Amino acid sequence: MSTSEKTHIFITGVTGYIGGSVLSALLSHPRVKSFRITVLTRSPEKVVPLNSLGVVAVVGSNQDLGKLTEYARNSDVVFACADSDDLQAAKAILLGLKKRYDETGKVPILIHTSGTGVLTDNAAGDYATDKIYSDLDIPLIETLPKTQPHREVDIEVVAADEKGYVRTYIVLPSTIYGIANTSLVKLGIQNPYSKQIPNLIKAGIDRKQGGVVGKGLNLWPNVHISDTASLYITIFDAAIRGPGEAGHGREGFYFGENGEHRVGRISEVIAELLFDMKLAKSPEPTVFTKDELQKYFRGARSLGSNSRARADRSKLIGWKPVHSVDSLWASLKPEIEAIAEMQNK
Repeated sequence: MSTSEKTHIFITGVTGYIGGSVLSALLSHPRVKSFRITVLTRSPEKVVPLNSLGVVAVVGSNQDLGKLTEYARNSDVVFACADSDDLQAAKAILLGLKKRYDETGKVPILIHTSGTGVLTDNAAGDYATDKIYSDLDIPLIETLPKTQPHREVDIEVVAADEKGYVRTYIVLPSTIYGIANTSLVKLGIQNPYSKQIPNLIKAGIDRKQGGVVGKGLNLWPNVHISDTASLYITIFDAAIRGPGEAGHGREGFYFGENGEHRVGRISEVIAELLFDMKLAKSPEPTVFTKDELQKYFRGARSLGSNSRARADRSKLIGWKPVHSVDSLWASLKPEIEAIAEMQNK
């Protein structure tokens, strides 16, 4: 198959937790020989190992707007897996995809990473909300103000689809858990860790005590990293088949969740495990002070917020996650052991 006949794919954030897992899933795709994959990495030393996987690696970042535009312009499909709040980067990619459309007459595809952080409230851990968002309930999603995390970029992405020069699909993972175990991790070029739970663990180790935000009553959905990657592939496969196979643009929101947890319960289990491992003074979590929230989480409200979502659209198009909330609880001990080992080095 000649290069011109292949599906040209461009991926940002490829050495990150999500982006690396998406690339790994694409590399094991049954049609991988028909793909020409270009990836962006900030680290020149990662170019050679990435190239060894059969992709074209180029040095750059979300700040290199000209490069984002140029590589998007040469792509049939773009996976945006870097900073979900970077409006300028999103605009640069969309500009490239518009040029692609103007030059070829073919409508390219953008699979953009957002997150269920867009649904968060100001509960500060003190209550659980009854408000649950379905990714099929577009009118409810559209009530979210532009000031919500990720929302401004999501709106820009949807607006581009409505102009007709690109088909857009927005993936909204929830609390992603599990240590990534991909070919990129084995090569030492992908971050294998999520953020939310590892940050809670690191804070607990540092303060020698598990911590909780407020009363820990707030609720979040969760999804395993391998199921997250499979969601991207499910959307990709549907998008490639044609515009009628999966909702896009205004109807192109896809939640990544397969269970729900009380965030305070994660704090409790972490506190118990830290105590068992002699890394904490007590098996009970204590409430993070305002200063600690700033120190460990940059004051982020998300850890105390509610974010309730149902992945109805994702499952409707054929996504079949295999990890339930039981896998979340089983993941905590190995996560703590790995982080404690790293911090002891």
